[in-house]
Amino acid sequence: MQGQDGERDRRGARNGGEPQAGAPTGAPARTPAEAPAGAPDAEPRRGRPRSAAAERAILDAVIALLEAGEPLAGLSIERIARTAGVGKATIYRRWSGKEELFVDVVRDMEPDDPPVSGTEGLADVRVMLESLRTRSLAQRSSALLHNIFAQMKSHPKLWNEYHGTVIAPRRVVMLEAVRRAVAAGELRDDLDVELIDDLFIGPMLARTVHRPDAPLPDDLADRIITTLLQGLAPAARV
Repeated sequence: MQGQDGERDRRGARNGGEPQAGAPTGAPARTPAEAPAGAPDAEPRRGRPRSAAAERAILDAVIALLEAGEPLAGLSIERIARTAGVGKATIYRRWSGKEELFVDVVRDMEPDDPPVSGTEGLADVRVMLESLRTRSLAQRSSALLHNIFAQMKSHPKLWNEYHGTVIAPRRVVMLEAVRRAVAAGELRDDLDVELIDDLFIGPMLARTVHRPDAPLPDDLADRIITTLLQGLAPAARV
């Protein structure tokens, strides 16, 4: 329950720190079958801009259903629309299908991707490594988020959507940062850039994915970069 409460608090903070509509502080949580109080009109008039309130209601509806124990595979657009208090057309105007919607739900629950300078090399590499560490910490602290990722990996279409729209773009950003570091003389220019990228990412992935109980200290990104720059060979004896 503590992880679920933290998820709700963080979502409220993303909305400017205000409680969710229809759920004032201290009020009992709504059940998934209920549409949130103050839900947007089901179908805004054609030509009007998309409603941020509608999108928020839809994302919150999916999260509420998952928190209630509904599996990803069992969620239908009809059920989501009914819980959010909108029409199915409102959902389909924003997402082509469940896969795109679920990916946005996961991105909403994860920490935001940090901005990179786009001009620095190793400094941006560190930003990306730190982002991977903080996302892993979020998964460890949230049973719901951890469970969602486990379910996503058993649904190839959904996992491919997440990989293509979230993971792959992050890898491109990391590779570009490594290239800038090479161009700036911060890294060797006689090695394959993708290999260098793997050498930076590998230790963080080992801690975050392959060793879920391994510590993730605040200085882990710095330690990985420093160790790689110094090398693993022992210092030459004088």
